[in-house]
Amino acid sequence: MSTAIIYLLLIVAVLAVTVIAIYNGLIRLKNKCSEAWSDIDTQLKRRYDLIPNLVETVKGYAQHEAGTLEKITQARTAAMSAKSLPEKEQAELSLTTALKSIFALAENYPDLKANQNFLDLQKNLSEIEEHIQLSRRYYNATVRDFNTKIEVFPNNLIAKPMGFAQREFFEAAEEEKQTVKVDFSANQPPQQK
Repeated sequence: MSTAIIYLLLIVAVLAVTVIAIYNGLIRLKNKCSEAWSDIDTQLKRRYDLIPNLVETVKGYAQHEAGTLEKITQARTAAMSAKSLPEKEQAELSLTTALKSIFALAENYPDLKANQNFLDLQKNLSEIEEHIQLSRRYYNATVRDFNTKIEVFPNNLIAKPMGFAQREFFEAAEEEKQTVKVDFSANQPPQQK
C-alpha cells in the first residue's frame, strides 16, 4: 500500500472518530436536557397533587371565597394541560399568582392560619416551590451546555445536519421579574399632633 493511501485512511478514521465523539456528546447533553425537564415536570406534578388538598382545607374556613378557590382550580387545570414551554411558563405564572392569593386569603382567617393541616400543606407547598426552582436552574444549566455544544466549531458542522436544534430556557415571566412595590404609608396610624 502506498503511503498516501495510509495517510488518507488515517485522516478518514480520525474524522469518523471525531464525528462519533461529537454526536455521542450531543446525544448525552440532549438526554440530560430531557431528564432535567422531566425533573421540573415531576415537581410540578407534586404541586398539582397538593393543590386540591389545599383548596379543600381552605373551603372549610372560607366558603364565601369561592371565586379565589375557583381561580386556583382553573389555573391548576391550565398548567397541567399546557404543552409548549411558553404556554407552560405562562400557566405556571398564573398558578403561582393564584396560590399567593390563597395564602393572602388565609390572613383573614386566624383559625385557618392555625389549622395544622393547612400549615402542613403550606410547608409542603413551600418545599415543592423550592424544588421547582432548583429543577428550573438545573434545566437551564443543561440547556446552556447543550446550546453551547451545538453552536461551537466544529460541533456546529455536525449538529445542524443531524437535526440538533437549540432548546429554550425556562425563564421567569415578566410579572415575576418586576420588583414588588412595598408601601408602608397605608398601614401607618395617623400621626399625633
